[in-house]
Amino acid sequence: MNTRMRCATTAGAASVLLVSLTACGGVLPGGSSDSSAPVRKGNDVKIGLLLPEKETARYEKFDRPIIEKQVSELTDGQGKFVYANADQDADLQNQQLQNMIDEKVDTVIVDSVDAHTIAASVQKAKDAGIHVIAYDRLAQGPVDAFVGFDNDLVGQTQGKELVAAVGADQGKKAQVVMINGSPTDPNAADFKKSAREELGNSVTVAKSYDTVAWKPQNAKANMEQAITALGAANIAGVYSANDGMAAGVIAALKEAGVTKMPPITGQDAELAAVRRILTGDQYMSVYKPYPDEAATAAEMAVRIAQGRDIEFEALATSRTDSPTTKQIHTASISVVALKRSNIKQTVVKDKIYTVKQICSGGYADACAEAGLK
Repeated sequence: MNTRMRCATTAGAASVLLVSLTACGGVLPGGSSDSSAPVRKGNDVKIGLLLPEKETARYEKFDRPIIEKQVSELTDGQGKFVYANADQDADLQNQQLQNMIDEKVDTVIVDSVDAHTIAASVQKAKDAGIHVIAYDRLAQGPVDAFVGFDNDLVGQTQGKELVAAVGADQGKKAQVVMINGSPTDPNAADFKKSAREELGNSVTVAKSYDTVAWKPQNAKANMEQAITALGAANIAGVYSANDGMAAGVIAALKEAGVTKMPPITGQDAELAAVRRILTGDQYMSVYKPYPDEAATAAEMAVRIAQGRDIEFEALATSRTDSPTTKQIHTASISVVALKRSNIKQTVVKDKIYTVKQICSGGYADACAEAGLK
């Protein structure tokens, strides 16, 4: 379990540098006149990025391009950016990290396929003098920092919204199915725990499944098992840990003859999910401001590579424990429940999607009904 000791609220993106450089008390690394302080580098730094998969639309659409652009801007175009995607293969990701060690990157940002399996490679990177920043998922091993969303808040938000949607009148007689994320992803365990705490006293969790690799087809198979065991008509709601799996859940329910979907949660605010929320197939998602997370990770990676420890520390004012490492510098980004009523105030306002993108392809009527124009 992650234990966070927050001494200040962390906002995303570069504006965090304006916070007090002694936010947590004491002298930050690099703030001393000690001659042993790290030597600063210029803009000729090399930053690596390892992402876990392509099933989730955000990684290639938002995370990679934002980080690459931010690295370029922060180094006046002189920094080098190296990228690889593991396609849900933990062994491949270990090899990709070894490749970055061989390329002598200064900092590598790692969104791990398997938080435990990557630990030995993280140690190799550290032994080679490379900084490692865990991104979105808290990798084990001696990482320098972690940038991610508040996982407890994600699960709490999903659980609370599902309970509200099911309705207090049904109470414990309401049977809910939990379609959780991958058992190799520590984030999934956090989401599951926090969501279950919200659901536990209000509804009955009739079935719960951990979904291998977060794959929609695996979520669909799990949902089919739940339908067979419980009967589609007896399912009052479905906790789906993310939007891709929600699509699999909905497909299984439709194949079972369900025409009006029970409340179904999600996460990531994928375009397809936003459209499903408009039509009523999906009840909600969790919007996570990826630009803030990605920009913060990129700035941390560049600043620590340059030896700018004070600026690096100012971006990470919280602390997190992993199973292997204590007191990891952490930038924790908050989240928002995305529903039909606030699409315009969230993903449209933040320019994740335009109204035209959301409403094209036969969704004009649904958009009009929701006042989205």
